Amino acid sequence: MIELGVNVDHVATVRQARQTYEPDPVWAAVEAHLGGADGITVHLREDRRHIQDDDVRRLRELTHIKLNLEMAATEEMVDIACRLKPEMAMLVPEGRHEVTTEGGLDVLGDERRLAGVIGRLRDAGIVVSVFIDAEIRQVEAAARAGAQVCEVHTGPYAHAFYERGRDPESPAVRAELARVGAAGAAILAAGMRFNAGHALNYANVQPVARLHGVRELHIGHAIVARALFVGMRDAVREMKRLLREAQQFQAAIGVSGRQT
Repeated sequence: MIELGVNVDHVATVRQARQTYEPDPVWAAVEAHLGGADGITVHLREDRRHIQDDDVRRLRELTHIKLNLEMAATEEMVDIACRLKPEMAMLVPEGRHEVTTEGGLDVLGDERRLAGVIGRLRDAGIVVSVFIDAEIRQVEAAARAGAQVCEVHTGPYAHAFYERGRDPESPAVRAELARVGAAGAAILAAGMRFNAGHALNYANVQPVARLHGVRELHIGHAIVARALFVGMRDAVREMKRLLREAQQFQAAIGVSGRQT
C-alpha cells in the first residue's frame, strides 16, 4: 500500500515570518498523523530559513510515525542526523538562493564522496534516500553508492501538468510521467525502494500514485496550503483518499488485464 509522507516545512515558514513560536510544526505533525499521514518530512537547511534544529529534536522525541530528515550531504548535517537518528535521511541538493529544491542530486558527479556520507548514515542505523532526477544513470550511481531508497523528482511532470491545462493525457505530461515510471522500474530492479515527490498536489497526484512499485510520496506545500482552509487533518485525509483511490484503480485494471 502506498504511503504518504507529509512535509511540514512551510508551517515553520509562517512561524519564522514573525520570528515567534506559532504555528508549531510539531503540532502540525501530530495533526497530520491524526489525518492519516504515514510519516513526517522536514528539511533542515543550512540557512535555517524555516525548520530549526529544535524542531527536528522535538519531532524526533514527540512524533509517533517515521521521521524523514531532508538534508544536504554536509558534515554538519550528517552529525545532526547521526545524533538524532531519524528513520530516514534523504540527501538533497541545496542552494542558498533557491526558493525550493530545484533539481535532483547529482549522485553520478559526486559518487565517491556521497558513498562515504551514505555509509556513515547507514552505520548509524538510518535508512538513506537520495533525491534524484528521473535519469537511469543517476539511479545506477545511487545503487553503487549504497542508497537504499531513491526519491524521483516529480517537478518536471508537475510543471508540464500545470502548463498543459491540467490535462493528464497531454503528450508532454505523459512523457514526463513515463520518465518517472522508467526511473522507478530501474530503482526497483536495482533492489532499492521507489519513492517520489516534489510539486505534487491534489490535481496531479493520482497518475504518479498509479505507477508500478511506488512506495511513498512526499508532499508538503499543497497539503499545508489546503490546510489553511480546511485544517491539517482534513487536508491529509483528502490526499490519502486520492492515493488509495489511485492504487485501487490500478489494482482493478491489473486484475482486469489478467482476466482478458
